[in-house]
Amino acid sequence: MRPVAGHVARKRFGQHFLVDASVIAAIVAAIDPRDGQVIVEIGPGLAALTEALLERVPRLHAVEIDRDLAARLRRRWGPQRLELHEADALHFDFSRIAAGGDAAAPLRLVGNLPYSISSPLLVRLLAFRGRVVDQHFMLQKEVVDRIVAAPGGSGFGRLSVLLQACYEVESLFVVPPQAFDPPPAVDSAVLRMAVRSDVAEEDTSALQRLLAAGFAQRRKMIRKTLLPWLAAHGVRADGLDPAARPEDLDVATWLDLARRLRDASA
Repeated sequence: MRPVAGHVARKRFGQHFLVDASVIAAIVAAIDPRDGQVIVEIGPGLAALTEALLERVPRLHAVEIDRDLAARLRRRWGPQRLELHEADALHFDFSRIAAGGDAAAPLRLVGNLPYSISSPLLVRLLAFRGRVVDQHFMLQKEVVDRIVAAPGGSGFGRLSVLLQACYEVESLFVVPPQAFDPPPAVDSAVLRMAVRSDVAEEDTSALQRLLAAGFAQRRKMIRKTLLPWLAAHGVRADGLDPAARPEDLDVATWLDLARRLRDASA
């Protein structure tokens, strides 16, 4: 594999570097970063997006797992402009990030996420939702389509319900493979996720338990799967159509059931 700007992309990190200036400009415009906001970039890589963001704000935080890329970033910008956290984002404690001594400063997360970790990372970030205002991520288009899918379709599943319950999600635009070097084999898309403040952490925990049970056999009617599970956990499910399948239930219904489960488990 040929080097990109002197760096050989590492397959184990899923590295595909964004190089299209028009796409970079569109992402920054969608984020609309402002001075005083705490912007955290996950996986800055060769810093194409980092550089564009630093033209709009005086300082960024970044989480980078690749030691060689981290060293390049440190040589290019000092800590007064780029506070670098050399870590795996899947295990990084985002609550450690502070701004101006404020350990509770709200965060805005951005990044071109490796396809291989995008879904588990999105679930992991739920733990820090209380600190986060919004998230703008580049993901595999197929994953974005699943996240924003409507009930009733084959793409609507556990990830759709969980993330739509916790965020207002919007697919902004599609990014073709040729916008990257090396190009991936599939299209990407930029996803906006604005945190919903009406869903408590306890609701999210109960919802994850519920979805694991509800979608374990997603092609079966809920009379054979979800309804017996709810009854075994002391949860009434009045009004649900026993002939429905899990993907037929909308997010509001799943959230209502999760809150009933939470109350029954208290």
